[in-house]
Amino acid sequence: MNPASLAGSPSFYRGRFAPSPTGPLHFGSLVAALGSYLDARASGGEWLVRIEDVDEPRTVPAAADGILRTLEGFGFEWDGEVLVQSRRLDHYHAALVRLQLDGDVYPCACSRSEIAAATSRKSVDGGLLYPGTCRAGLAEGKAARAWRLRVPDREFSFVDRIQGESRQNLEREVGDFVLLRADGQYAYQLAVVVDDAAQGVSAVVRGVDLLDSTARQIWLQQRLGVATPSYAHLPVVVNAVGEKLSKQTKAAAVDSAGGSAVLAAALQFLGHPVPAELHRAPVADLWNWAISAWSIGRVPAVRGIFPGGEVL
Repeated sequence: MNPASLAGSPSFYRGRFAPSPTGPLHFGSLVAALGSYLDARASGGEWLVRIEDVDEPRTVPAAADGILRTLEGFGFEWDGEVLVQSRRLDHYHAALVRLQLDGDVYPCACSRSEIAAATSRKSVDGGLLYPGTCRAGLAEGKAARAWRLRVPDREFSFVDRIQGESRQNLEREVGDFVLLRADGQYAYQLAVVVDDAAQGVSAVVRGVDLLDSTARQIWLQQRLGVATPSYAHLPVVVNAVGEKLSKQTKAAAVDSAGGSAVLAAALQFLGHPVPAELHRAPVADLWNWAISAWSIGRVPAVRGIFPGGEVL
């Protein structure tokens, strides 16, 4: 049966966890995995794992295997085979060609320095808002460096299951965004939309750091004619100075030898305090409790939480 047709059924739930193999699994990534896993299992649905290594320069050798071993060590069980983005470049190419034929994308010759010279306006994610220099065609003597998706001057809105209503005007807050980069790498936005559609993902539960990407993905879903899943954006774990835990902020690897105690800490972060007797119980017992106790309504509707309890 076609996964996309299943995803259109109100009773079907297929979620996913999609880590980037830029380093070992840290506590912030564990929280994201846990939230997506529990939401799927508590709904009687499937949970997939996808390795998002489409950004080759950032990929760390053997990191993907380490992430999968850590998930297994904590007792996570995924459905089906693990999808690996670097093996699916032909699918991203096919989607880009379709958008080219439909006139939805255009070649861009601008370098970063040229964009910086043309504008100082910032996009929602901190980069420069593309001023549309190449929208009407390449200037004489210029060669394409990247391909951008045209965005409309209208507001996109959706109701996030945790964060509530979100609104964003793509032209004014993001600008035409890149789908194929100057270095030949396919952009995250294209890959994630193609893969969610191909896997029939009906519900996305991920970190709130990706909330501002959602309108872009909805617009791309509409241009490709694929279904839009529901979205729930979990608060992210931040360090003492408010930075999201990541490889760049030197986040420590999480050790599955910690078992139930580590999972209990992640559940506490997600608004589900675990009974004291389960902190040292077998992992299977904690999973049984967590799945039965899970309610996405108990997850804090904030953007970031420091493990000590402060919120952002």
